[in-house]
Amino acid sequence: MLSDFAVLIERTGLSHQEVADLCGVSLTTIYRWAAGKSKPQPLATRKLAEIASFGHGEPEGQQRLVLPEFRYIDLFAGIGGFRRAFDAIGGECVFTSEWDKSCRTTYQANFACRHEVAGDIREYTECQEALKRIPSHDVLVAGFPCQPFSIAGVSKKNALGREHGFRDLTQGTLFFDLARIIEHHRPAAFLLENVRNLVSHDKGNTFRVIRHTLEHELGYRIGFRLIDSRSWVPQGRKRILIAGFREDIGFDFESMTIPDPKEGPTLGNILHGVRHAEPDELPYTTGGKVADKYTLSPGLWQYLRDYKKKHNAAGNGFGFGLVGPDDIARTLSARYYKDGSEILVRRGAAGQARPRRLTPRECARLMGFDRPGESSFVIPVSDTQAYKQFGNSVVVPMAVTVAQHMKPYILDIVRGKTAGQPELALELASANKPVRKELTELA
Repeated sequence: MLSDFAVLIERTGLSHQEVADLCGVSLTTIYRWAAGKSKPQPLATRKLAEIASFGHGEPEGQQRLVLPEFRYIDLFAGIGGFRRAFDAIGGECVFTSEWDKSCRTTYQANFACRHEVAGDIREYTECQEALKRIPSHDVLVAGFPCQPFSIAGVSKKNALGREHGFRDLTQGTLFFDLARIIEHHRPAAFLLENVRNLVSHDKGNTFRVIRHTLEHELGYRIGFRLIDSRSWVPQGRKRILIAGFREDIGFDFESMTIPDPKEGPTLGNILHGVRHAEPDELPYTTGGKVADKYTLSPGLWQYLRDYKKKHNAAGNGFGFGLVGPDDIARTLSARYYKDGSEILVRRGAAGQARPRRLTPRECARLMGFDRPGESSFVIPVSDTQAYKQFGNSVVVPMAVTVAQHMKPYILDIVRGKTAGQPELALELASANKPVRKELTELA
């Protein structure tokens, strides 16, 4: 009996060598996947499934053309949290920028990018000619750098005697690179994400400058909302989302329905083997148990306990967060790789054994890149890099909810732009690749 992967190859009509070239692996690897001797990479399966679904399996002359409903660019993209969300609502990403090389590795391992994945966005904003290198788009999405505005980032920069916010010439001013892109391309809409401290930073002056730039200098109608991802995943994680629209179409952020956080999931949903049976996944689990390397060493565990005891005596709240399956975690941060102190998982019947860190796979579930019990998101980097990447990411199901709320308003503008222009619609159709939404059926 043919394996599912072998059947998929047959449906594409490609040769095994063509599949190997497409997936960037050896011909031997393709044969092993086809024979069921090893598990194919999720990205390879998705690539073939996309090819197989376009123009195959339908009678001649009745193939369904799958077109994007809008085009968007993904800036300061990290590992693709917003990419997951806007792909899910029928968008096509036409340009990506992420300065961190390790993040680009993870991003490209999980998304079939037919477009440029750029590094430093400033190379595309330095002049009008550079701005033209960014493709035209309907929506701009950006989780612009948080550090100049975050509580931790401000504290660190104050300690070092360095400027922060818009006076930080290396990161704070990257917001203005976004403004230059918006001014040049005039997208129908944008969505920006940042840490909750953005609103209060510098006594509110930072956010006032951002609002003034977007509303008065660029002429967009904006709405913003502080959202806690606790409604979707088992961690408290508050972020500010700023949605802007080129036209006044009545967008209301406050009308977006957010699930009751009291009904949200607990950590048992994302921990290995607690509520979902799952096969071993090296290097995270072996023999049905989490690998020993994630358990804290005796020295580190003693240090964290002493540290917490000292600060408790001083009346401070610093220390580790010890959690179990029925609990909600603190915010996963990019520093989690250092000691894991904000989220330590109890071990042993009474929690007496040394606790452990979350595995990167559990972090993927905690951030919504994988659903509970799943392990489909590709993690091609070291544990240290994975912890940094997930700690800096946007929570995917929260982002999907925001994208779904924005979609009808985006389409109101986009469809108004192309209405009565069949030649433009045809040009867009021929330029874009299949995404998700079936818009038309060729006769």
